[in-house]
Amino acid sequence: MPLLLGLIVFFGVHSLQIFAEDGRGRLIARLGESQFKLTYSALSLIGLLLIIFGYGQARADASVLWSPPSGLRHLAFLLVPVAFILIASAYSPAGHIKAMVRHPMVLGVAVWALAHLLVNGTDADLVLFGGFLAWALVDYASALRRTETDVVQAAAVKSLRGDMIAVVIGLVLSAAFLFGLHDWLIGVPLLG
Repeated sequence: MPLLLGLIVFFGVHSLQIFAEDGRGRLIARLGESQFKLTYSALSLIGLLLIIFGYGQARADASVLWSPPSGLRHLAFLLVPVAFILIASAYSPAGHIKAMVRHPMVLGVAVWALAHLLVNGTDADLVLFGGFLAWALVDYASALRRTETDVVQAAAVKSLRGDMIAVVIGLVLSAAFLFGLHDWLIGVPLLG
């Protein structure tokens, strides 16, 4: 139950621009931008904490829905660095990656979720990673329909520097997770 509640809160807050862009604008006007960001951040954090706690609980009682073939693990090892590079490019200076995919954070979340869904076959995994994948795909499609100033600017001022920063950060994060950070944070070693 906490996992589902957390996903509802987290995705609800992050879906305002998808399903209620006008309502989001009115809410910002009513609360003020600072108060809106504070409320948005607080609800996002509450949702994330519920997801983490709920997923831990759900994993303990999870039912196996399928046993992924071992070859999919290799594919996941390739997809996760791509996800980290996409996510890093969202925060790096404008580069070709950001200009090409337009919304690298959301696409990176989709790739991350797909990679995890490929190698995890329990009902808890399906809810968590399937939920993130479905939300990210809907958000990405919605975002592609919107015209955003930062995307237009990113396309205009793209540089190789932004791409190199994203690739280095993405690969360093991937290596950190591969060689122990995933085990330390999640309790699941990736090697061994």
